[in-house]
Amino acid sequence: MIRFGVAVLLIGFVLSGCQARTSNATGGLPIVMWHGMGDTCCFPFSLGGFKSFLEGDLGVYVKSIEIGSSIVTDFKSGYLIHPNRQVEEVCRQLNDDPKLADGYNAIGFSQGGQFLRAIAQRCPTPKMNNLITLGGQHQGVFGLPDCPSLSSKTCEYFRQLLNYAAYARWVQDYLVQATYWHDPLNEYIYKESSTFLADINNERMVNESYIENLQSLNKFVMVKFTKDKIVQPIESQWFGYYKPGQDRDIQKLEESELFLKNRLGLQEMHQRNKLVFLECEGNHLQFSKPWFKENIYPFL
Repeated sequence: MIRFGVAVLLIGFVLSGCQARTSNATGGLPIVMWHGMGDTCCFPFSLGGFKSFLEGDLGVYVKSIEIGSSIVTDFKSGYLIHPNRQVEEVCRQLNDDPKLADGYNAIGFSQGGQFLRAIAQRCPTPKMNNLITLGGQHQGVFGLPDCPSLSSKTCEYFRQLLNYAAYARWVQDYLVQATYWHDPLNEYIYKESSTFLADINNERMVNESYIENLQSLNKFVMVKFTKDKIVQPIESQWFGYYKPGQDRDIQKLEESELFLKNRLGLQEMHQRNKLVFLECEGNHLQFSKPWFKENIYPFL
């Protein structure tokens, strides 16, 4: 079962196994970043600091997504503002930003990864060039959350909601994590009741524009943290998941119905070398700046 913790970056401070030698990156397109649960756009010890690092090192414009008009609202958005509303707002932000008019690269941290994938599928302008997801839950999660950024009472309340009523309509409307809760024991209920993930994964009906827009990416880069104690199953970060009907055995993306029935056009993307699967040996979002430079800079 999952231990769903706070997605606050430890870049440059946690020296995990994800280290590298050198960087050969150069300046390029602007960058759009979207934070994960328990984080905000601008904390100086997480995305705010990383934004400054990228701007200084690459010499490009970096937009760190902020939901609402304050840090408080942005923080709450990771738990309490439905992803569909967030994606709609971010679509407007990106279209209203003249610095992004010629396109951009996108980096999503934890749940910000699948939110940016929704942007790629639903909002083709301005054009997203490369999508990079770090610890994203592309096939969802299954288990009990752990959210130490909230009070223990609030966290326990969320935990109970997900465990017993994730697919109740009011829970889907109220709690972000319920919208990508994927119960492999009840695939039919998941597909019928998920108000976000089942839609962007084309699991109820096939939205051809989602396929066309996703395939327009130059590269779709997915980073899996091999010692991740937050996202379970870990393979969701590479579009893998539990085999339907149980919660032990894992199937890879290529074995899934999503891939075999080509619901997102991932077969063609795979054949055209547009899908990039990277590993990092750290825990959730624990990577060093040298690792990031060597492995991610080539896509920026």
